[in-house]
Amino acid sequence: MNPIRYADLLSVAKEQARLGAAEGGLPIGAALFTAGGDLLGRGRNRRVQDGDPSMHAETSAFRNAGRRPHYRDTIMVTTLSPCWYCSGLVRQFGIGHVVIGEARTFSGGHEWLAENGVAITVLDDPECAELMEGFVRAHPELWFEDIGAETPATE
Repeated sequence: MNPIRYADLLSVAKEQARLGAAEGGLPIGAALFTAGGDLLGRGRNRRVQDGDPSMHAETSAFRNAGRRPHYRDTIMVTTLSPCWYCSGLVRQFGIGHVVIGEARTFSGGHEWLAENGVAITVLDDPECAELMEGFVRAHPELWFEDIGAETPATE
């Protein structure tokens, strides 16, 4: 049996992030896999495209994965450290492992998840960081809206 390569799983989430950016949304993607690496569902942040503030990438991937009796044996892969909302989803449904593309641009609730027994792997992927850094520079108002913060005053 071949070991799971997290970079391969992350490639699915990065594809979703690029699609989101091409649609005019935030470049954040996610995918939910079985512990064996089988894809259950993928999604991207669609807050802008759908006008739905709850449609974060992890939420979209989770919804697209469909109903299961439990999620303990699943891996949520996301291009960006999950916000508190998405971290709550991971805890609520007992997702056992979260693989994060990058946490430089935004460090959400992944430390809290780790403190509560969720396995966390941060890959520090340069492409994930570049996607977010470029987006934040180009669209600070959408970024601050997405993380629930006020846009800093400009001088």
